[in-house]
Amino acid sequence: MENVKNVKRRDFLKAGAVLSTFMIVPRRVLGGPGFVAPSDKITLGFIGCGKQSGGLRSNFLNNGAQIVAASDAYRDKLALFQREAEKWYASKAEKGTYKGVEGYADFREILARQDVDAVVIALPDHWHAAAAVRAAEAGKDIYCEKPLSLTVQEGRAMVDATRKHKRVFQTGNMQRSWPEFRQAVQLVQSGAIGEVKQVFVSVGGPPKPFDLEAQPVPAGLDWDSWLGPNVVERPYHNDLAPTLEHTFFPHWRNYADFGGGMMTDWGAHMFDIGQWGLGMDNSGPVEITVPGPNKEEGLVYKYANGAQMTHRPKDGNHCHFIGSEGEVWVARKKLVTTPKNLESKEFSKEDYKIYVSENHYKDFLDAIKSRQKPICDVEVGHSTATVCNIGNIAYRLGRSLKWDPKKEKFEKDKEANDLLQRPMKKEWKV
Repeated sequence: MENVKNVKRRDFLKAGAVLSTFMIVPRRVLGGPGFVAPSDKITLGFIGCGKQSGGLRSNFLNNGAQIVAASDAYRDKLALFQREAEKWYASKAEKGTYKGVEGYADFREILARQDVDAVVIALPDHWHAAAAVRAAEAGKDIYCEKPLSLTVQEGRAMVDATRKHKRVFQTGNMQRSWPEFRQAVQLVQSGAIGEVKQVFVSVGGPPKPFDLEAQPVPAGLDWDSWLGPNVVERPYHNDLAPTLEHTFFPHWRNYADFGGGMMTDWGAHMFDIGQWGLGMDNSGPVEITVPGPNKEEGLVYKYANGAQMTHRPKDGNHCHFIGSEGEVWVARKKLVTTPKNLESKEFSKEDYKIYVSENHYKDFLDAIKSRQKPICDVEVGHSTATVCNIGNIAYRLGRSLKWDPKKEKFEKDKEANDLLQRPMKKEWKV
């Protein structure tokens, strides 16, 4: 990466006059009840300005954060992010919330800024650990998109850096803050469906080897920077980093160099709910069994308490708990239970056995202020990503494996353990 700013704050007509006015008006005059003065807001820097960043930008702005900086290897996407953020600020200028967004080619310039409280990492998976570890070292709190890491070793490095530097870290497994998933897990953990011994998680399969042909690199994209920590060089292709006229989510997640396929992409959501329901946020399975080629089911995760979580690579994206006295089936915006009345079962605050968050982004901002762990702390994100990543290793090797969730190692299996990490360029090692 070139350590230079490549996009400057956009100028708005009369912005300087507006800002100078706000500087001398008392806080009580600037807004009604609930108004938060700019000096009291949490300031964010965005690292990665691709498609996923748009929703994150809106959610953080609408929950009272200030975005003051952004970075991306693709100049056009960075510029679009700045325009959209500043459009939002301009619409709020009469309330004293206008502020520009400084653009950078190298996210390390954001980390060097003393006025940035936290960063939002929305880079492809192969970048997560390199950016997050350096953010923790720079004293920034961190929101990082799911899945947390590309390898188990990188996830552990993220946890260690977070703890060492006493940072707040929220993983972007936002389903934990959605009502249908909260109700599903509360039902399971409260014993409403009896003893749970079987969970089915339906998401797609593992990644595939790289098979894309080279295409011309678009103007304004620093392809070497996009590849970042990866030792193996790959040519540019629009599927990996689509130009602005293409609105689809990029397909880098389907290739083992950059992501873990649907096992980690959707798996980071649905295996997360399975782990949460089983009470395994800080642990994991002890064995992974790979079925024969004629089996419709995918691999099976076995836990020390006798529970099993089975991967179903078909039938959409959902999680299904089967207990001795009932069942809970949950997907986005849909909850089905047996018996049916459990769907609307109410719980008092005293009854809740789980952390309750109704807003994943506000929960992170509140945790920054309280210095408490958020609903999807880095260790939780790491446990979920580990389940996904070791599943991919089992699929890749095509055989069953014994796993030690405390040591985070496979038992007596060098070939499998070698896949818990990957080579990284010296500049970006964690």
